[in-house]
Amino acid sequence: MRTLSIVIPAYNEEPFIGTLLERIRDVDLFGIGVGSEIIVVDDCSTDRTADIVGGFAEVTLVRQPVNGGKGRAVRTGIARSTGDYLLIQDADLEYDPRDYPALVRPIEEGRVKVVYGSRFLGPRKAMLFWHMLGNKALTLLTNLLFNAILSDMETCYKVFRADVIKGIPLRSRRFEFEPEITAKVLKRGHRIFEVPISYYGREYDEGKKITWRDGPKAAWTLIKYRFVD
Repeated sequence: MRTLSIVIPAYNEEPFIGTLLERIRDVDLFGIGVGSEIIVVDDCSTDRTADIVGGFAEVTLVRQPVNGGKGRAVRTGIARSTGDYLLIQDADLEYDPRDYPALVRPIEEGRVKVVYGSRFLGPRKAMLFWHMLGNKALTLLTNLLFNAILSDMETCYKVFRADVIKGIPLRSRRFEFEPEITAKVLKRGHRIFEVPISYYGREYDEGKKITWRDGPKAAWTLIKYRFVD
């Protein structure tokens, strides 16, 4: 049986991480012939995130010695993963693990090597207008630079065949990971298959971390990796 590695970067997610792991545990991937491993990379949290994760025997907990950002945490999780496929899961509750079968199925069937879950193709709690506008602008820039037709470049739900993601050198430390991996996947000739997912956006008072300052960095990352590797 092939295995899906679920990589979860987490920083101060005490209110959410336990519920998330319970929801992941309830997902039935055996219906499509896939097992799973769960890897949480605790990015030097100062709350009880690591303690809560430690209560789940089936979860591998990796603790970063210093806070290095989402990109670095994801890279750590990728290096520790052993599955045939790899999925990235944010530690909050914005994304629904019940979408896993739909995300993994196109790869398991051998049709594609990379799948993105699009928040703009499925049901969603309305995100903030400026977040939507920024996302659309970055996705348009991605499509222009790499001759693609994506609807949601910044989505968290990205699924890869392990040999694809492990064959790509990644450098980003923070939220620039999203445009970097997309740019490098497209440059290597992989066409990204999108499926609709559910989305429940959280507010800043609920712990949302990405801000408008990450937008220009993402745009520069796309442009930079269009011409360098």
